[in-house]
Amino acid sequence: MKWMFVSHVFHLLLYCSTQTLGVEIQSEPDVNSEGVIQIELNQTVNLLCLSNGGSEAQADEELVWLRNGAMVSLKEGNKNGRSSVCVTPVIYEDNGATFTCQLKTNSTVGSSVTLNVTYRPQLSGSEELTAEEKSALVLQCNILANPPVSSVSWTLNGSALDLLGGGFTVTNDGYESQLTVSSVGKSLHEGLYRCSTHSPIYGEASKFFSVTVTEQTMKFPLIPIIAGLLVVCLTALLAIVSRWKRIAKCFK
Repeated sequence: MKWMFVSHVFHLLLYCSTQTLGVEIQSEPDVNSEGVIQIELNQTVNLLCLSNGGSEAQADEELVWLRNGAMVSLKEGNKNGRSSVCVTPVIYEDNGATFTCQLKTNSTVGSSVTLNVTYRPQLSGSEELTAEEKSALVLQCNILANPPVSSVSWTLNGSALDLLGGGFTVTNDGYESQLTVSSVGKSLHEGLYRCSTHSPIYGEASKFFSVTVTEQTMKFPLIPIIAGLLVVCLTALLAIVSRWKRIAKCFK
């Protein structure tokens, strides 16, 4: 009987301790069971922190907010018992950011949420380019997205690229997809290129490149000509200096 009484008292004390000190974060949009808020780029997140203390004094405890461990500046009147933070607009750098609300007097009492910012690849419109024959051609597509795009493809005049026959090289580092031609030929490389991506939540996005190939022009050999002119000028100057006495006699 005695042990049963002690057990009941222990559980009562444990229950009271979990109720007297606590911090809860409510959010719009809602936070999921893993403490993550999914939000689109340029949208708004509203966070509300509540101190759910058992007594009136504890319920009015001062709260602090941290973003990735750095303190967030709060106005007076937005600290005691309840405190709100608004993130607007949500930017790229907010992806993965963790917001923590905790008691100022006891940093072990707190709650955290993490933002998962979703955004589509910045891929649209068209671009006109001109390349000389025998020169290099580089086309770039911004494919950065969250979640990452599931596929990237390139076409020329509506057909898939012949990588070997056309001398194309395609690279993809997760941020950009790059199409490179080391030596442009008019018959092979002139036309309308299309870079397309597919996102699991945003669907397809594309950008077009209209490439015109012109004949190769002779490069004016400016540096050798300048060097030759300098040599001629210096030679003439030395000739004048060496014959200065004779030239001077002519004017006496």
